[in-house]
Amino acid sequence: MSSAGGRDVAGAGGQGEAAGGLVARFDRFQQGHAALGFPLAVRQKYSEDQGGYLAATIAYYGFFSVFPLLLVFTTTLGFVLRGHAHLEHQIVHSALGQFPVIGRELKTGSLKGNRLALGLGLAGALWAGLGAVIAAENAMNQVWGVPFRCRPNFLHARVRALLLLLVLGGGALAATALAAAGTVGAHYGIGWKVASVAISALLDFGLFWLSFRVLTAQDLSWSSLRVGAAAAAVGYEALQLLGGYYVGHVLSHASNVYGTFALVIGLLSFIYLAIHVTLLAAEVNVVASRRLWPRSFSIGAQQPATAGDKDALTQRSKVEERRTDQQIEVHIPGREKP
Repeated sequence: MSSAGGRDVAGAGGQGEAAGGLVARFDRFQQGHAALGFPLAVRQKYSEDQGGYLAATIAYYGFFSVFPLLLVFTTTLGFVLRGHAHLEHQIVHSALGQFPVIGRELKTGSLKGNRLALGLGLAGALWAGLGAVIAAENAMNQVWGVPFRCRPNFLHARVRALLLLLVLGGGALAATALAAAGTVGAHYGIGWKVASVAISALLDFGLFWLSFRVLTAQDLSWSSLRVGAAAAAVGYEALQLLGGYYVGHVLSHASNVYGTFALVIGLLSFIYLAIHVTLLAAEVNVVASRRLWPRSFSIGAQQPATAGDKDALTQRSKVEERRTDQQIEVHIPGREKP
């Protein structure tokens, strides 16, 4: 009995050692191959920065800013379309005419302008928009490891966020409109669709490049932000194309009640995924420019630390410095190079 039990324990120990050896071999392999090691390092840092929670905070304010903007937009349409039957006909047959509630109001001709609704919509959009920009600033500072003592104060952060909201918000609306024209505008030719998508992608690239620079309370070089801006532009454009297809082929066949739920779920999912893409692209910039890779790959058994581990965890720890006379030191014993 005892010898059998001993063999069982030995067998389990041998399997554990074999699994640990397999993980160690994979760790050495990924550290020596950038095509695998770099994405793993980006994903590791994204997890350490709690990217999912940062994305959820931005998505919360971003989601609530959409509905006041829709109120502003529809109220403005009520003023603009008054006495312009031809323009109203064109909008009814566009992507906007496929939206629940809004589309029905357009088709029945019951959409009217209201000054009170316009004012409430602008106030709500401004409040939620400022919250989204401040949350985005906090996320960028977290990603780049900017200590709390170096971040803008309460008043400075909100004045800065207001200016950024006007500039970046206007550009984002223009890029979204171009992407929508290229995906669901059935009466446009293929040449116009391709051109609108290409222009939208270029505008997205410029917006992400500028956003990564101005949202971070640190002096960053423009060259260190190009790769992430390009990755974010491609990912965001792909999401816009999928969103256009969703509007044109799903919402157009939905009932008014079901379509409203589908619109809300679709908007929330789109905003959350778009922010994930943006933050991952920002992590690409940080990992590449600060050489925070290769990282150790530890599942089940912890692998020896690399120089990338030490630099990334040191940066993550120094974020908590809140006074000018406070210093945080990080020591990780063990191997530092693969």
